[in-house]
Amino acid sequence: MDVGIWPWILFNLFLVTMLGLDLFVFHRHAHIIKLKEALGWVALWVSLAVLFGIGIWVLEGSTHAIDFFSAYIVEESLSVDNLFVFLMLFTYFCVPREYRHRVLFWGIVGAILMRAAFIFGGIALINNFSWIIYVFGAFLIFTGIRMGMKKEEDPHPEANPVLKLLRRFLPMSHQYNGDKFFIVEKGRRIATPLLAVLVAVETTDIIFAVDSIPAVLAITTDPFIVYTSNMFAIMGLRSMYFALEGFANRLYYLHYGLAAVLVFLGTKMLLSGIYHVPTFLSLLIITSILVIAIIASLKRPSRTNMPPDHACNSKFGNRET
Repeated sequence: MDVGIWPWILFNLFLVTMLGLDLFVFHRHAHIIKLKEALGWVALWVSLAVLFGIGIWVLEGSTHAIDFFSAYIVEESLSVDNLFVFLMLFTYFCVPREYRHRVLFWGIVGAILMRAAFIFGGIALINNFSWIIYVFGAFLIFTGIRMGMKKEEDPHPEANPVLKLLRRFLPMSHQYNGDKFFIVEKGRRIATPLLAVLVAVETTDIIFAVDSIPAVLAITTDPFIVYTSNMFAIMGLRSMYFALEGFANRLYYLHYGLAAVLVFLGTKMLLSGIYHVPTFLSLLIITSILVIAIIASLKRPSRTNMPPDHACNSKFGNRET
């Protein structure tokens, strides 16, 4: 899809404008994001993505539009599975609920930059080395099988090498100080635990991107569609987190559905030289798998091992006084 330079410029201006409104207008003051507010933002971002897809349909045709919706659904679904890990991280670090939006906001900013690099790097590899698509396909199948077989386990941020390096070379307080990442204490600038949380979220997102970007590239390698679908999914991730914060323990079978989607997309990549799966059929299969996983999850009793919001690790979880 040859869209020219202006759609890229306008879309990125849109992203910057929305980020600015989010930080300096709608969430200027730290507060707890309640369910009603979160659902409103979820509805907004989903509506914007749908309108964008309709615009592609009108201007570029149904094939590109279905590619966009397929990529958006896959990326959004993989993001939902990641939200449970974010909740575990916030619980581990005992982050007050009113400061979680700030961490996720800057985490999203970092994710936008990293995802853009991953997207264009992946597309460049496919365009220059056609055989790499089979490597991506095999990787997706391996990742899907691993996701389907893995047992639930708590994240261990203390084992994160980036976080270890941060704590080794950067003085860090043992208490939160509002929503600040840095404070001045006794004449020297030190980090707060909120920065450690941000580092954990960012490095976790890099790991997730390794799975999600090849999954989207299995649907289309059109740079504009891959980029815009990813950005819409990422921008809606914060509100999705707050909307599902108390509901994540009900999505018990979601990771099985996502595993099946990854295996399907990996198989589609491996067979791309022999058979092209029709775009609409691919979207139908992905949607059906996810719907079945969600319905099956809702019919199962909620998980009992969801960490309570007040459960804090004493090493990282000292609240401000």
